[in-house]
Amino acid sequence: MGTLDPNAGMKDVEERYTDSTNKLGAGALFVLKSKGSWIHCGYHLTTAIVAPALLSLPFAFASLGWAAGVVCLVLGAAISFYSYNLISHVLEHHAQIDRRQLRFRDMANDILGPGWGRYYVGPIQFAVCFGAVVGSILLAGQSMKAIYLIANPDGTIKLYVFIIIFGVFSLVLAQMPSFHSLRHVNLISLVLCLAYSLCATAGSIYAGHSDKAPPRDYSILGSSTQRTFGVFNAIAIIATTFGNGIIPEIQATASAPVTGKMFKGLGLCYTIVVVTFFSVGISGYWAFGNQSEGSIISNFIADGVNLVPKWLVYLSNIFPLLQLSAVATVYLQPTNDVLESLSVDATKGQFSARNVIPRILLRSAAIATATTIAAMLPFFGDINAVLGAFGFLPLDFVLPSIFYNITFKPSRRSLIFWINTLLIGVFATLTVLGSISAVRQIVLDAKNYKLFANV
Repeated sequence: MGTLDPNAGMKDVEERYTDSTNKLGAGALFVLKSKGSWIHCGYHLTTAIVAPALLSLPFAFASLGWAAGVVCLVLGAAISFYSYNLISHVLEHHAQIDRRQLRFRDMANDILGPGWGRYYVGPIQFAVCFGAVVGSILLAGQSMKAIYLIANPDGTIKLYVFIIIFGVFSLVLAQMPSFHSLRHVNLISLVLCLAYSLCATAGSIYAGHSDKAPPRDYSILGSSTQRTFGVFNAIAIIATTFGNGIIPEIQATASAPVTGKMFKGLGLCYTIVVVTFFSVGISGYWAFGNQSEGSIISNFIADGVNLVPKWLVYLSNIFPLLQLSAVATVYLQPTNDVLESLSVDATKGQFSARNVIPRILLRSAAIATATTIAAMLPFFGDINAVLGAFGFLPLDFVLPSIFYNITFKPSRRSLIFWINTLLIGVFATLTVLGSISAVRQIVLDAKNYKLFANV
């Protein structure tokens, strides 16, 4: 009589998991390699969500005030955690019935029907993620310039030079072969986000108690129209700060069986989210009120006077700068997936000359394009606001509820059906209002736009 292999079931799951990956093409096989654990998913999630954009939370509070600001922050954390879990459950369900989905566009095609992934979800995700790459390179260049000017106030090096320098560094990091290969980079990224959040919080508290600090005013400025658009803009800022846009791609990096791994990864990520988002948002708004800048670090120097020790200003710029290299590389993965699918031969080895040469050339071209856009359009933050409102909001807050309701068909009498339906309605409305507000801001700032401006 033969012996029973206790690992036979696990081996069968892994073989079916691998087969389904191979059928999805070279991008899935090489870029979205499924080898990670739940803690690796947590590292990837943290880099994608807990990025330097959180330093703008006090600025969002300035348009909302204390009560609305804290409520929106709490709701943003709770709703995004809930939505990401919905996506994870849908992905797990389809994996169990041998219809594994590795990308947002796979989910859209499979659940909503042919064409949705190709003509709507895929282009939006690509625009948002590549926009995040451009925005990261631009922010890094601005951080480098800020450090340079602190050390040399009369320096004459232009912003685009720093953007190019960081672009070259990003080009090297972009050659990491797969999403999974970034796990150690993203662990360092997790430590860095804790470090600059600590610096921002400590600096805000220090500046708030300084005799040099400007008087604090928590009133909401502007006319009624300005305040209304300010509220929409602030909500969009908070929502997109929690945005991710690559949940399926991150879950695709987990090894079989995937059940439960994403929930644990989200638990790790949102522990970091609560620590960083709330400490920076609350301390920054407490210290500077309605004078909070787009990045709270900018408030540490007022009229040429340091409100915090100079070494803290340096660290507050260096830590986000370093993390931005990881953020740019993470958000480059959907682009890498597309490029790999179009250019490499899945029947050859990942590191064969046939596949390595086009990979290096195309990834380098992608980073060169992103760097050129960042240098040429230093006001790209305004454009990114439109992409965020039009992209992150539907991807992260509308589609998860739609996917869940269609996949599991909860009863119309159930609480989860009505929660999901409410989220769909609210965030579809916010997508429209946030996009209008972001476009309005572009129109208002248009007179200041100049190619290769040294801002």
